[in-house]
Amino acid sequence: MSKGYLVAHISVHDKEGFQKFVEMATPVIGEYGGKVLAREPAPDVREGKALGLCIVIEFESIEQARAFYESEQYTAARIVRETASDTHLSLIHISEPT
Repeated sequence: MSKGYLVAHISVHDKEGFQKFVEMATPVIGEYGGKVLAREPAPDVREGKALGLCIVIEFESIEQARAFYESEQYTAARIVRETASDTHLSLIHISEPT
C-alpha cells in the first residue's frame, strides 16, 4: 500500500490565530498516524508564486490522510486556520511504478 501525503502552502496573516490552529491540529496529526516530514517557513520557490509556509505530512495511506482531513477534530482546527491564513492544500499518494 502506498503512503498518503498532505502538502500545504500557507500564507499566514494572523499569527495568533494560526498558533491556535497549530495547537489544535498537532495532536490530531499524531492520532491519525501522521508524521511531519518537512515544515519550511520560507521555502526556496523556483517557479510560481511564493505562498508562505510549506508543510509535508506523511500518513500510512491516502485513506489515513483523508480520514485525518475529514475528521471532526481537524475540521474544527481547519475553521480556525481559515480565518488566520490562506491555504493551498492537496492530499496525494505515490503511485506504484507501472
